[in-house]
Amino acid sequence: MKLLKAFRYIAILEGISYLLFGLTMPLKYVYEILTPNYFVGMAHGILFMLYCGVGLSCAILYKWKFGFSVMVFLASLVPFGTFYLEAKYLKDKEA
Repeated sequence: MKLLKAFRYIAILEGISYLLFGLTMPLKYVYEILTPNYFVGMAHGILFMLYCGVGLSCAILYKWKFGFSVMVFLASLVPFGTFYLEAKYLKDKEA
């Protein structure tokens, strides 16, 4: 269950980084302030890869159904998707 708990934390952090990335995009393209977008983008990329890798590991280890596994990965592409996934599904699976 430690892997699932780690995945829950990664899902929350990935969601936060996604939202921050959305906030730094106007800074880059409207105001030409590049630095915040660089660092937030790097953090988001690392967290996204970590989310996918740990999500795949959880899917294999806990034998998640294919449809649920696809939903887990699609949640990372939708703003607020990882927050919803963590609150609605992952919290129940850990209990």
